[in-house]
Amino acid sequence: MIVITTPTGQIGRQVLGNLLDSGEQLRVIARDPSQLPAEVREDLDIVEGSHGDAAVVDKAFAGADAVFWLTPADPRAPSVEAAFAGFTRPAAEAFKRHGVGRVVGVSMLGRSTPWAGRAGFVTGSLAMDDLIAASAVAYRALTNPYFMEDTVRQAESIKNQGVFFWPIAGDRKLPAVATRDIAAAASRLLLDARWSGVEEVPLLGPEDLSFDDMAEIMSQVLGKDVRFQQITFEAYKDRFVRSACPMRWLRGLPTWPGRRTRALTMASSAPRRTRRRPAFANAAKRCSSRRSPRRHRLARTHTRAGPCQQARPLNPTPDGLRW
Repeated sequence: MIVITTPTGQIGRQVLGNLLDSGEQLRVIARDPSQLPAEVREDLDIVEGSHGDAAVVDKAFAGADAVFWLTPADPRAPSVEAAFAGFTRPAAEAFKRHGVGRVVGVSMLGRSTPWAGRAGFVTGSLAMDDLIAASAVAYRALTNPYFMEDTVRQAESIKNQGVFFWPIAGDRKLPAVATRDIAAAASRLLLDARWSGVEEVPLLGPEDLSFDDMAEIMSQVLGKDVRFQQITFEAYKDRFVRSACPMRWLRGLPTWPGRRTRALTMASSAPRRTRRRPAFANAAKRCSSRRSPRRHRLARTHTRAGPCQQARPLNPTPDGLRW
């Protein structure tokens, strides 16, 4: 049996979709089962509740062979540590108690860098990985860089003003990944019972791209001028404040852009595989009804990251949990 957390989320729903025809028995943990597609509910064993709740995961992981684990963003959490390791702790105990064979988790790049122990959300995700590894379960941490879909959050600005913003230099090249490739990698690992041990699987695109590169690609795909504008970190942070994000959650942000940028740059040496069109170019189309026949050379490729990527041992983070 395979248990899927966040089955209605951006990544979890794609994992569920990938596994529906696998022949495996599927169980999902959902806060609101009505959000699941009506046509698939009868094929699923549904456990209602939060996968951060000890009673819920104790019920859900009984008899499980493999688990897809994703910690949801929770601005209400009292701290970044609580949002990641605190949320995961009941599950880690249940993994061990029920003898779960394999866990595939969604994490972040940055381990074994000088900033791993003080990089906000990155540090939190690595502490989550350490906690799961300490449960003695076989674990693969899918370590991710910038999500291509994050650009879509600025769709209105791209559509109306032809500009998008980040507090990172426009010419700094970084790896990026599409959520459908994270889901594909997770699905393959969940179906493959041959692996064991604890390792990271970096998920990287076919080549590192700067935000200036992305603006050029979007301009050609959309047939309109799109540019990138660097903003200060304070301006970036103010956007969260205006959206009523609690200050305790914002404490995970101050060291994030610079340190994570450097960490990603250092961690982006894993081999790449490619296929059609970058996901962010596809997503950019949602920003405009105009479609240009022109395509940038990079618009014919996007990430295909998975277990074929180079896995590496999961070493403890500085100041992190040990096993």
